[in-house]
Amino acid sequence: MTALFWALKIIAVTLGETASDQFAIELKIGYATCAVAFFIFFATVAFFQMRAKRFHPSLFWTVIFSTSIVGTSISDLMDRGIGYSGTVTHNGIGYGAGAIILTSLLAIIFVAWWRTGQTYDVEKIATRKGEGLYWMAILVSNTLGTASGDWLAHSTGLGFRNAFFVIAGVMLLLLAAHYLTRINSMVLFWLAFVLTRPLSAAAGDSITKPVSQGGLGLGTLWGSVTLAALLVVLIAYQTWKIRRHPLDLLPAPAHRLTGEPQRPNGQVVLAYGPHPDQILRPHHAGAAARRPAST
Repeated sequence: MTALFWALKIIAVTLGETASDQFAIELKIGYATCAVAFFIFFATVAFFQMRAKRFHPSLFWTVIFSTSIVGTSISDLMDRGIGYSGTVTHNGIGYGAGAIILTSLLAIIFVAWWRTGQTYDVEKIATRKGEGLYWMAILVSNTLGTASGDWLAHSTGLGFRNAFFVIAGVMLLLLAAHYLTRINSMVLFWLAFVLTRPLSAAAGDSITKPVSQGGLGLGTLWGSVTLAALLVVLIAYQTWKIRRHPLDLLPAPAHRLTGEPQRPNGQVVLAYGPHPDQILRPHHAGAAARRPAST
């Protein structure tokens, strides 16, 4: 997890926020219709992602973007109600209630994840079940981020910019904890991962909302175009970087508690190979190292 990963994540989910507002609010398609359409989009790209045998940056970040755009629509539908108003309507449950419900749902997913014996280490997820839980957690966390970001900006009276600075300050504390404490790295990762969503929600609103509402007045259309262009450039850079320096091999997946082997979801090799995101079978590594790598 490098600085490039976090930059791509923040840009991708901010784009999801601004693009969702463009379709649901500016084009008046409505939250309900957008939630259904974007969920189909998410399910489609997630299906191809989980069937991919290697890591493809463009596909991976498309799924991240899809969780943000559908999460924004679902959160706005819950909190504001059916329609396309940019504020809470009488049909919505409100930002606070939405955040509580989504936080509870995310906690349930993590408990279920723990009971399956799948690893929480996102750099070593190598089974289909583990990846499925990973994407469920990301979808809910990005939905939660919209609700919590709106609650912080609207309900507390902080406004978009101040909410952004508050969340950014918390993330800096998490970064310091990573280097200065012994707190479990995956706990810090998921806290930061969840917080990037309200951070991006506040950042997106700061960019697109009118000056009278505390924003820069760029608008959702041009804000989305700018973010999309930046995202494409960084994805191209990451693709080029991986081709020059392939990712390390992953150990064969095993149950976190029992150590029993699990069925891998990816391209399996018996030794080192030229392609990124391959899985190394540790029991055969010595023998395989004396012959060409095979899949």
